[in-house]
Amino acid sequence: MAQITLGGNPTNTSGTLPTVGTQATDFTLTAVDLSSKNLTDYEGKRKILNIFPSVDTGVCASSARTFNTQAASLNNTQVLCISRDLPFAQARFCAAEGIENIEMLSDFKDGSFGKDYGLTIIDGAFANLHSRVVMVLDEQNKVLYTEQVPEIGQEPNYNAALKILG
Repeated sequence: MAQITLGGNPTNTSGTLPTVGTQATDFTLTAVDLSSKNLTDYEGKRKILNIFPSVDTGVCASSARTFNTQAASLNNTQVLCISRDLPFAQARFCAAEGIENIEMLSDFKDGSFGKDYGLTIIDGAFANLHSRVVMVLDEQNKVLYTEQVPEIGQEPNYNAALKILG
């Protein structure tokens, strides 16, 4: 369990993030077209998992925009933005923002991604949403980098995540 804060108030997550050097757990998430996507669908590509509570908050939207801008210049890399938002809200956000270089995925059906990765918020105002996390995986889904952002209202360390990919 990780302790993080929301507006300075302590809150907890359901577990701990995968350890650097381990294999990422497969998942099934829902794309904006309502198709199912698994981690294995992205095998052979490097992945940035940009995980957040909701695209309808300022910092979450900012992280999606920042990674969208950066993704255009990354070789063989897919940015996956993951939240519990409905796919319709994710699609609406991308259309309104002109976001084309990332893929939005939803864990709305059962929250299993958040549980499996230990990042579901278990108490407080955002209970059952995902905490703000960035993970970087290599082409074979080995974990290269993780960041559990300590304050939900704080942006992740974009440079540290991108530096791992060279």
